[in-house]
Amino acid sequence: MDGQSRGQADGTDPADQWLLNPETGDYELRLDSSPEQPETPRPRSAPHAGSTGPGPGRVPRQRGRRAAPTPAPASAPAPDHGSNSGRRKRKQKKSAKKKALMWTGGALGLVLVGGSAFAYYWYDRLDGNIDTVDIGDVGSDTVLKDGPVNILIIGNDVRTGEGNEKYGNRDNVTGHADTTLLFHVAEDRSNATVMSIPRDLMIMIPDCTAKQPDGSAKDIPGSTVPTKFNESFGVNGRDPGCTMLTVEQITGLEVDHFMMFDFNAVKTLSTAVGGVEVCLEKPIKDLEGGSGLDLPKGPSTLEGEDALSFLRNRHGLKNESDLDRIEMQQKFVASMIRQLKGTLDSPSKMLDIADAATDSLTVDKAIGSPSKLLTLAKGLSKINLKNITLMTVPVKDNPAEPVPVTVVLDPVKAPKVFSMLQNDVSFTEVKKKEKDAKDKQAALLKGPRAEASGIRVDVLNGGGPQGAAQDTLAWLQTSEGVPRATNKGNAPADVDKTRLEYAPNQADQARKLADLMGLPASALKPGTTDAADTEPMTLTLGPDFKEAGVPVAPPKKVDVDQSRADEKMCGE
Repeated sequence: MDGQSRGQADGTDPADQWLLNPETGDYELRLDSSPEQPETPRPRSAPHAGSTGPGPGRVPRQRGRRAAPTPAPASAPAPDHGSNSGRRKRKQKKSAKKKALMWTGGALGLVLVGGSAFAYYWYDRLDGNIDTVDIGDVGSDTVLKDGPVNILIIGNDVRTGEGNEKYGNRDNVTGHADTTLLFHVAEDRSNATVMSIPRDLMIMIPDCTAKQPDGSAKDIPGSTVPTKFNESFGVNGRDPGCTMLTVEQITGLEVDHFMMFDFNAVKTLSTAVGGVEVCLEKPIKDLEGGSGLDLPKGPSTLEGEDALSFLRNRHGLKNESDLDRIEMQQKFVASMIRQLKGTLDSPSKMLDIADAATDSLTVDKAIGSPSKLLTLAKGLSKINLKNITLMTVPVKDNPAEPVPVTVVLDPVKAPKVFSMLQNDVSFTEVKKKEKDAKDKQAALLKGPRAEASGIRVDVLNGGGPQGAAQDTLAWLQTSEGVPRATNKGNAPADVDKTRLEYAPNQADQARKLADLMGLPASALKPGTTDAADTEPMTLTLGPDFKEAGVPVAPPKKVDVDQSRADEKMCGE
């Protein structure tokens, strides 16, 4: 990990660079008051091991070199095809001289009161804890962008560390993607969904490019047959960016950041929070040749080795399966979230937690500093626990196995879950959001409908699958009785979501077309000026369009097992 050199060549004590900002009332570390120093690598005792089928309606981003597209001649008609998502270039980092690192909050305030030298010590210590991985153009270069945010939390099953060899092969010094959680945060920050991805889920791993320990970039081919999800990291040199691309291909979501923890993190973090409360409906004993776990029925508080044993245990569970273990892990995570919320008024404990968490943490470079992680945490900390949903991606037993060991995506339920996440539909009851949606729905979709034969509409492809406009035209004309639909090829520019633009006197046509195509109210874009009798509406198909005949509007709910972060185990 790169660290910033903060020497004292000019006689300036770094502790004296903490200054009070009279406008905000906060202390800030002002590095621009000292001469700019060259960046030099921070020495580390031992690096962490981690530093070493497309979703519907979108094309997964590819890493590595890509040939520039050849522009079509100006006179040629625009072909109908889906958009290719380009590489997102990471912004150039500001120089160290222009960085201003601000600390706020109770714990950091106490540190500052205790003395600026102590504050500098803690910042330097936490900064030195964090490992980063360069994942190239995968992910976001913004800490907390506008709109929905997706963070991938990867549990690395590397066995290095005291006592961890009993959980499996210690010779694997890189590890694999074990317990993996996709943390989806809604655009309005009112709710979040934490979705577990089973390690034994059989999927296709895409091509990716990964930085190797020697600094070189390695192009790694994807799988040619369905492969276990846990091989998306650590196998053939794959890095967390490869896991992010795999999740993007599975879900159709863009993953912004990753955080990776290992077994040691479970031990240190559970101890730092003072133990994590769990409650069992029946005792668990996994002693001989197992994890060593021996827990009674009812409540227990776990930390250190016991906490890790609890998360790794399968014995004593209903089917002794990975899915049963995931359910227990979700309850453990929910309990830890509640425990962390309870430490906000204890600055000293918060520092212990920050030290423990960052010491076992590997992240992408975009969030690779204490100040950036603090910005991310503050932006997400206001979500009410009752609006945080925990669930597992819907799966079923692998039909290709005589005795199922692995699982595959549920072909009915999984697409519905992904559609809800893609369209930022909450799994919880967020009253204001639901009321706004219902009001909009009533205003735009209530009223008379035209006959299908009376609909005039131009269909354009603005980011949908290749051939979407032509397929939709054929479906409307042959299946739905809309003869006056026309394929206009590619839209002048891609759109985020499918939209239908129409004049006020075409509202009855718009409502009928919305019924036929399953368009949500948000897709309807009424104009202000009436259209001529023969003027068509404009339907632009976006990345949320899957295929002709499949409703564009996401489901409002899906029948999957889920829980809330405020629900305690055993119902206590």
